[in-house]
Amino acid sequence: MSLREYQRKRHFTETPEPAGSETEAADTSPHPAAPLHFVVQKHRARQLHYDFRLEWDGALLSWAVPKGIPTDPKTRRLAVRVEDHPLEYGTFEGRIPEGQYGAGTVEIWDEGEWRPDDSSVNAALRRGELRFHLMGKRLKGGWVLVRTRFGETRSKQQTWLLIKRKEDAVAPRGAAAGAQRER
Repeated sequence: MSLREYQRKRHFTETPEPAGSETEAADTSPHPAAPLHFVVQKHRARQLHYDFRLEWDGALLSWAVPKGIPTDPKTRRLAVRVEDHPLEYGTFEGRIPEGQYGAGTVEIWDEGEWRPDDSSVNAALRRGELRFHLMGKRLKGGWVLVRTRFGETRSKQQTWLLIKRKEDAVAPRGAAAGAQRER
């Protein structure tokens, strides 16, 4: 996965954001042995939004979610796909100076591990439907990202919907603690 677009938009002598490396990784494992991390960053830029990031293939897949992460299955939130970010961005908090891309304050709102439900994340992204579970400090349970048929924004970014999946409130008898079934 390339980080060139991320690096092209930033001047690292003027912003505290991590530069990352230019290395690319391949989708060689359907489910990596090491836990995958996610982070949600509250970003007070021109407009307040939340940056939703999933670790995959040596980078953070990233979406800007203007109205925050949904916790109610009846709520669908617009999620605009933005450039991948380096893994180091997952711990970034700070102020991006005025005049720089994304100027404003970034703070970590939630973080933890995530688990894709699909055997190939890349295939799920190409198909336009990525199902996954989050095990964070605030966010727990299943979500799905669904690419919209409306295509791309004026800036050629893909639009997706981020949806909390319906799950049983109580785990069935004999289930491991925290395990939940989907309806």
